[in-house]
Amino acid sequence: MKARNILIYLSMLYKGDFDRIYSSLVNHEDLPSDEEMQEVIKKVTSPCITILDEDYPEYLKQKVFHPPFVLYYYGDISLIKDENKNIAFIGSRMCSIYGQNMTQKIVSEVSEKYNIVSGLAKGIDSCAHATCINKLGKTIAVLGSGIDYCYPSKNQGLYEQIKKKGLVISEYPVDTPPSARNFPMRNRLIVGLSRLIVITEANKHSGTQISTAFALQSGKDVCCVPFPATKNSLCNHLIKQGAYLVEDAKDIFDVIEWSGSGPLFSI
Repeated sequence: MKARNILIYLSMLYKGDFDRIYSSLVNHEDLPSDEEMQEVIKKVTSPCITILDEDYPEYLKQKVFHPPFVLYYYGDISLIKDENKNIAFIGSRMCSIYGQNMTQKIVSEVSEKYNIVSGLAKGIDSCAHATCINKLGKTIAVLGSGIDYCYPSKNQGLYEQIKKKGLVISEYPVDTPPSARNFPMRNRLIVGLSRLIVITEANKHSGTQISTAFALQSGKDVCCVPFPATKNSLCNHLIKQGAYLVEDAKDIFDVIEWSGSGPLFSI
């Protein structure tokens, strides 16, 4: 049995759980017969690439914490070929009208030059994906559930659009349901696929902090949209510590042009 097929088998068996796949490999866990493995592999419903494949991006291996052994996808996999062509937009699920408007404004302009990466969650993620599609740009949705499990279900229409016009990607196979531990792993992949991350709205104690930590660990720049001082804003908190304040796409393009020496702040 080819090593590639073993990875796909283990990914299916352990539902994409990195730690369990890794443990199985390092402990030389007993494997079933080739025929039994093939029966499991036949249940894969989407195209996939493994960390052993030539088209698996080298930057993911080098920069991402626990690079996924297998990536399942629908759409144009070439969109992840070059991280420098991707910009992540992340933020609050319970976003304000201001956060939506700023996301729409900035994504509308950024998507003319870059692919937009986000997590298909409600709020800022959905706004970023939808705006990019409406502007005929390319967007990448990274799931915290199986590649065939759209979460939240209300985004099913958006999920189908991205499959056809962009890229839906996940390290979790078929209809693996979402779980709380999947989303930090999903966030590290959003960051890993992107040149930099843009936070257009988030509260201080939101999960967006996890993405920020991954960005700093991997040397990615962080850009934030400012909020009124009366708001419990993670964006303002990060800006005070040195994150780039951005008000429009030009500010982001300037960051890309000027940066190169690594992140300028720490949390």
